[in-house]
Amino acid sequence: MTEKKDLTPDDIVEEAANEAVLPSAPLEKAAAPEPVVSELGSKMAIMAVASALLMQGIDSTALSTALPTLARAFHADPIHLKLALTSYMLSLAVFVPASGWTADRFGARRVFIGSMVLFLIGSMLCGLSGTLETLVASRVVQGMGGAMMITVGRMIIVHSTPRDKLVHAMVWFGMPALIGPMIGPGMAGILLRFADWPWIFYVNVPVGILGIIAVLVYVKYKETLRRKRFDGTGFILVGVTIAAAMTVAETVGLDLISTTDQVIAGILSAICAGLYYFHSRRTEHPVLDLTLFRHRTFAASMLGGVLTRLTLGATPLMLPLLLQTGLGWTPFHAGMVSMATAFGSFCSRPFAPSLIQRIGFRTTMVTSAVLIAIFGSMPGWFRSDTPEFLMMFSLAMTGFGRATQFSTANTLAYAEIPEQGVSSASTILAVIQQVSLSMGVTLGALLLHIVDAQGANFAPTVFVIPFIIVGFMALIAIPVYLALPANAGADMTGRRRRH
Repeated sequence: MTEKKDLTPDDIVEEAANEAVLPSAPLEKAAAPEPVVSELGSKMAIMAVASALLMQGIDSTALSTALPTLARAFHADPIHLKLALTSYMLSLAVFVPASGWTADRFGARRVFIGSMVLFLIGSMLCGLSGTLETLVASRVVQGMGGAMMITVGRMIIVHSTPRDKLVHAMVWFGMPALIGPMIGPGMAGILLRFADWPWIFYVNVPVGILGIIAVLVYVKYKETLRRKRFDGTGFILVGVTIAAAMTVAETVGLDLISTTDQVIAGILSAICAGLYYFHSRRTEHPVLDLTLFRHRTFAASMLGGVLTRLTLGATPLMLPLLLQTGLGWTPFHAGMVSMATAFGSFCSRPFAPSLIQRIGFRTTMVTSAVLIAIFGSMPGWFRSDTPEFLMMFSLAMTGFGRATQFSTANTLAYAEIPEQGVSSASTILAVIQQVSLSMGVTLGALLLHIVDAQGANFAPTVFVIPFIIVGFMALIAIPVYLALPANAGADMTGRRRRH
């Protein structure tokens, strides 16, 4: 795990990352911080780091739009195409725990750039894939690069920003991540209309190259590298736990492996999870620091985030199938309408900081969970005669609630975390995010499989119950948020200081 302690917006990331990780090593105090960057330069650095999220946003939403096309290209059941989504998420979840140690050992900036290169290599391999199996393997390579980009990038932002300005920094950090999903579906529709599906992956290359150049130009700080022991045992136990659990989730109800194998995988996951719990208590620097869950705001953000991401993870699988297979739309038509979700997310960004400051973290998270539940279930009633402006309004409101929820919960997660625990918290957050999104995809596929087992063949009516169920998952998060104090995270907004 990496752990850090801020000193200045630029110098800090590596010095800080190592301080808590090797308490026994002599502390090398960084030289007095040099006045680093202007406000514009700081924002440019944030946007440069977030270019990685731009690639992922384009890639994920474009791929979701292309699922029916890929099913035809690979002669596969559309439900099985979920492997192209979940294999990437699973790879992220498995390799994220190693990202902190890697950043400490080799330097966060260097690791971040290297991970972008690996992501681009994986993108090229995806475009060259000729079978579903090779596509899934290539997505795993992408995930290895993405694991480092997500965690190390977030750590750089968190450590480069004062706590009372973190909400605004996260807003800027999230902008490219919202632009990607906004243009991804439409871009996929255009590419599928005038080119072919491999270009959905090739388009990452120019974006990634520009991002690497931007990082080299704007993200600069002095690196203090430290050698520390990697928690290899913990990494293996966590990886096996996640992989075995996802194997069960991916195959349940689909007859991909035998019931005996599913039971064995489930037992293996539970055993490894238990072993890791005891291992983490005896290890000075575990790969995932479970003691952070003692902080109420962190625990609530994680648990509530899991429940809402089940809703959001299922949508990228179910919505393209509904629009293209159920309603018979072209990929271009479906992609253009789906862009409303990202547009709603984009519109939430100017309002999120002031909303949090005005009504607080708890109320904001409860409100956004209600929006996600209501509007996230509405696509189940989309029909051929449903006005498109109503569809787009529903999707935009879902995106608005989603972006508000993520910005709020992801920021609140750090409210009680000490500086030396920030990178550990970032790693856990990234793992939980990817596992829950992957579980959401699996939940959506399983619900469609159960309902469609009667031969409905993806008629629009097939989607009603699945969308209702995944929408309901967001409502379960509300009691988790209500259990928090009304003033939770007040120090991060400045509200307390004004009273």
